[in-house]
Parts: sequence; C-alpha cells; structure tokens
Amino acid sequence: MNSATDAPSAATLAAVIILAAGEGKRMKSARPKFLHAVGGRSILQRVLDAATALEPEHVAVVVGHGREQVEAHLDEVAPHAVRVAQGDEAYGTGYAAQCAMAGLPELHGDVVITVGDAPLQSDEALAALISTHRAAGAVATVLTATAPDPTGYGRIVRAADGSVTAIVEHKDATDEQRAIDEINSGIFVFEAETLRDGLSKISTDNAQGELMLTDVIKIATDNHQPVAAHRVDDFWLTEGVNDRVQLGRLNTEQNRRICDQWMRAGVTIIDPATTWIHESVDLAPDVTLLPGTVLEGATSVGAGATIGPDTTLTDVEVGAGATVIRTHGSLAVIGAEATVGPYAYLRPGTELGSKGKIGTFVETKNAIIGAGAKVPHLTYAGDTTIGEGANIGAGTIFANYDGVDKTRSTVGRHSFVGSGTVLVHPLEIADGTYVAAGSTITADVEPGELAVARGRQRNIPGWVARKRAGTKTAAAAEQAQGRAGDSVPEQGKDGL
Repeated sequence: MNSATDAPSAATLAAVIILAAGEGKRMKSARPKFLHAVGGRSILQRVLDAATALEPEHVAVVVGHGREQVEAHLDEVAPHAVRVAQGDEAYGTGYAAQCAMAGLPELHGDVVITVGDAPLQSDEALAALISTHRAAGAVATVLTATAPDPTGYGRIVRAADGSVTAIVEHKDATDEQRAIDEINSGIFVFEAETLRDGLSKISTDNAQGELMLTDVIKIATDNHQPVAAHRVDDFWLTEGVNDRVQLGRLNTEQNRRICDQWMRAGVTIIDPATTWIHESVDLAPDVTLLPGTVLEGATSVGAGATIGPDTTLTDVEVGAGATVIRTHGSLAVIGAEATVGPYAYLRPGTELGSKGKIGTFVETKNAIIGAGAKVPHLTYAGDTTIGEGANIGAGTIFANYDGVDKTRSTVGRHSFVGSGTVLVHPLEIADGTYVAAGSTITADVEPGELAVARGRQRNIPGWVARKRAGTKTAAAAEQAQGRAGDSVPEQGKDGL
C-alpha cells in the first residue's frame, strides 16, 4: 500500500472473506482454477496477499471443489487463513458467505467479501473501497468498474445522487438495464450486522435459483439503508478467470505491467511481448533482456548484465556484467562478468565464479566453478569443484555415478584437462596439473604432474583390404595407396 494511512485499522476491519469454492468447469482442469498461476503466483495467493495487506482481524477462505488441493496450498502460502468448507445444501455467493459467517466468531465492524478468481485485485483498491464505504456512511459498498463489454455481468443501478439502488444480474436485467456499462465486480464491504441480517433473509427466488450475495444489497435498499459504490478506473482489477482464455489474457496483462515497471526503472527489454518476468524477480539498472527471456521465482540480475535471447532462469542469481545466452538454469549462481551459453544447462547447485565461463552444450549440477575457470563446450560437470583459472577441454565427462552412489571430485587451480577425458569419481586433481586428452582418469593426480591414461596407438596395415574387401572404403584406400605410390620417386621405389 502507498502509506499506512491508506488502510483501515485492524481493529475496525473485522474480516476479509475470500470466496474460492467454485468448481470452475470451464477451465477443464483437474486443478481448481484458483490454483492456476498469474505472474508466478497462484490466483488465490494473489488475492490472499491483497487481503492480508489490509491487516483484518480474520482472513477466511471458503473452500469447496478441490478442497484438499486448495487447503494444501493454503498450508504453504497462507497458514494464517481460516478455512471454511462450503456444504452441498445450496449454491451461490450468498450461501458461501453464510458458511463463512458461520465459521467465524461473531464479527463487529466492516467485512470485506471478495472473489478468489480475480488475480489483479489489489490491496490499494480494497482500501479505497473501504474508505469510500466509511465516507458515505453506507451499510454496504460495492466495487464497480466500467466494462468494455458488460455482457454477463451484474449491472449497477444508481439513483440521481449516485447511491446504489440495485444490482441486477444480467439474466434478470431489462433491456434498459443491460445498456448500463457499470458492472458488479463481486467485491463488497458490509457493515457486519447488515451482512448477518441480510444473509438470514435471502432466498433462491431469482433466475439463477441460487442464494445471491447481491440480494443482501436489495434488502438494504428496500429498508432505505444507504448503499454506495466505489468505481475503479482499471477494469482489469475486477476481471476474473473462468477459462484458459481469460487466464492467458490476465497473464499477458500482468506481464505487460511488470515489464513496464522495469523499463521505467532503467531495464532495457528489447521485446516485452516475448519477455516474461515474475513479480518476485529483482533487476538492477542497465540490465538488458533480449527476446525470449523468461525470469522466474527469486531470480536476481545485477547491473549491466545481459540475459537472452531464448533463456529461462528460475531462482538464479546473476552477477553484474554477466552474459547469459540461450540457457536454461535453476537454483544457480552466476558470478560477475561471467559468460554462460549458448545452449547451456545449469542445474541446481551450480556456482560459477566471476569471469568464469560455462559454454556451449555444457551441463552442470552441484558444480562449483572458480573465478576465471572455463568449461567451454560439450561437457557434463556434475558433483565437482573446479578451481580458479582451470580449463576443462571439450567433451570432458565427470563420471559421478557408479550405479549406486554419487561421489564428488576436485580439479585444482590453474589445472588443464584435455579434450575427450573421463574423470571417474571420486578424484583429486591437484593444483597445477595436466591431464592428457583422451584419458580415463581413475586415480588422483598430484601437483605438477601430467596424467596420461590411454593405450598406445597401433596401426594395422592391410586391415581394410582383408576385412572390408569390396566396400567403398576399400576402393578409396586402394586408390589412395595408388596415388601415394605414384608420388614416390623412381629411386625411392627401387628401395622399397
């Protein structure tokens, strides 16, 4: 929130009730729609964060369909939230609110009721709703917006003085009422006594055949009690998720807002349409993000670093001035001015030191690679420590698994491992050593030593003619031998 004065005090905000019991059939998903993600957080978590920021005495979540999954998620993201199970006796928002009120202590003060499927709602908007409610002296206030297409939404009917006289569901609305473009968001603040009284009187006498929370508003207006509305300028704050199309649109809109925020903060994003950033990501000024970059989780990027194109980093720390190209990484650390990629795969536990290099088609896992060390290409480095300034040749394999256990090896400072080498763990390759290309190393190498572990080359004359007669290879060999013979001077031939 912008400041502490923007929010009502916890003493007067009795509760925020989140309605999250719907089945969400149009999502066509085994997972409840509230658990699908927008901007890296579940829809329900986003709503919970907005609700919790208001510091109410109680936060309650009404659960129903997929209850086990929803409650398991609540254990992770909001253990403080009261869970209220909606029964099967009735349907509708009014029934969900009845269940919530029955599951909470007797409330006094204001009660916010919000939907659990509108991921872009904010604590600022909810605080403004409460402020409008109190300033108007209303018993109930509804959050509204002007919809580009109000079809399907409840319409707000106002009196000449701006007060709300009715909320009419689309199915119940007249043609004149359907022409109204101010819509009900499904988000309300009630005086607790008004809410209790109204919920005790609502019925299923409506087009939906459900107990509707909007009927509490009708009861209040019929009793000539003041009902207000707080209209937000940003329609997206009220937009809910009912199917995957809406989920995609809300993800796109939220990502647009995140990219705009970072660009205004000094980050260059070449193509915001193909760059996806979670809200939990932290970027320093003068970072450059190239097309196809995806930054997730607790990823942080230092000043002047360049990420992308076509790179996905999840929970990765990137140092200042580093360059990461066409790379997939998770739970890794990339040092300042280091270079990674293209086509590198950094698995959890990778730590690359400053000015180090992880190059093309390199996979690392639980690998600590020192400052200035290089693993340039075509290498698997798992469960290893590579010292400062060491160089690992192309095609090197750190054989860390024997079929039962994974063990660890060390390559010392400023050591050199030749191309095509297999290092069979556990090993200690000491500081200042060389390993000859093509070796399979199974024993430790002491400082200053050259390790060679390969058979002496043996060439067998005539093998192709004997074993592969009649093949194109044999014909090529015969022709080559003929050309070689022709090139030998006559005096040379006499000596053969």
